[in-house]
Amino acid sequence: MFLPMGVSVNTQGHLAVGGVDTLQLARQYGTPLYVMNEDVIRSMLREFKRSIDENYENGGMVAFASKACGFSQMFRIAAEEGCGVDVSSGGELYTALKAGFPAERIVMHGSCKTEEELELAVENGVGRIVVNDAYELRRLTRVAQRLGKTADIYLRVTPGIDAHTHSAVMTGQIDSKFGFTLENGDAMQAVKDALAEPVLSLKGLHCHVASQVFDEQPFRDAARVMLTFLRDIRTETGVTLGELDVGGGFGVPYTAADEAKPCTEYMKWTADAMHDYAATLDFPLPRILIEPGRAVVAHAGVTLYTVGGIKDIPNVRKYVCINGGMCDNPRYALYEADYTVCVADRAGEEPCERVTVAGRCCESGDLIQENTPLQPCDEGDTLAVLCTGAYNYSMSSHYNRYPKPPVVMVRDGETYVAVKGETYADLLSHDC
Repeated sequence: MFLPMGVSVNTQGHLAVGGVDTLQLARQYGTPLYVMNEDVIRSMLREFKRSIDENYENGGMVAFASKACGFSQMFRIAAEEGCGVDVSSGGELYTALKAGFPAERIVMHGSCKTEEELELAVENGVGRIVVNDAYELRRLTRVAQRLGKTADIYLRVTPGIDAHTHSAVMTGQIDSKFGFTLENGDAMQAVKDALAEPVLSLKGLHCHVASQVFDEQPFRDAARVMLTFLRDIRTETGVTLGELDVGGGFGVPYTAADEAKPCTEYMKWTADAMHDYAATLDFPLPRILIEPGRAVVAHAGVTLYTVGGIKDIPNVRKYVCINGGMCDNPRYALYEADYTVCVADRAGEEPCERVTVAGRCCESGDLIQENTPLQPCDEGDTLAVLCTGAYNYSMSSHYNRYPKPPVVMVRDGETYVAVKGETYADLLSHDC
């Protein structure tokens, strides 16, 4: 069975996170329960920082992509580790600021940002605002003029790269809602428009090819395309932009079938390509930013459920029904994301049957995994879904009016609540 970093099987044969027995966690905090290993999160942030230091002499910053898992304690951890953060909405930005995160280390993303969101960013001196399109460029100009402040910006460029990943998480191809297109001249026009605005300070460019990329070539291609465009900007405008945000998208193994790579490999691929193409194009190496999200938190998370019952349909399939589902993990319903599932009570045993893990939402498509190997289980057992640290809590919903589960952090063998679980009363808190 595939076990991610920080997850083990203890001497009782139970699944453990950071050395803490998951059955103990389920008893203490109830289920469904998000469990996050803080030690793994900090370790991954440090590894990514080290990967820049070791592979890229011109320096840079790791900006944790908080959309993967954004709550107050995550921002505090990133701040303590000396990282930046990438936010993609006013809500994420507000959370970061209220958590005390330094505004100058915040990179603000998002498509179709509202004037209210842009005002929040400009008023608080956000380090870089990533402008997604021409409408947003004009909108930000109006906001900065009204506030009498200068906004430091990147322009998001669509590099036109096929990253060979799931269509739902591709962002760098030409047909995308994200960014200015290179091929039709939109990107160069946006550069000229930004440079002409006194209230905008264009610091560099941003690109992002996709998520869950395991192959070296898309990162090399992105470096080539973006450095070529930086050179073209210098040729046409005389301005040498000194920063390049290459996004994230670093692949993370979810099952034994996925190819595991150390995070240092991704930075090495990008750094090698940057060095090669900068030399070929005779362009100075820019300062680099990377935005790992999933790669920082996916392996840190385990979600615990209680088995509510078994429905065995002979010669059809066997359902294992749990007290959670697409309301707390929508990724399988959205794009059939793979996960490793195990019975936490018998994690030391080999899986001996194939089952479908079904959620409790009133939807036939509310499934967590289909035809997945599992140990024998029965009503009342604790079922664990591994590698749920990314895009589970952050994509959870109130569908069917289910309260959101708590988030419990494990650090140095101790546990604490980072996000309180919701109650039925919380569901009514905004009803009029």
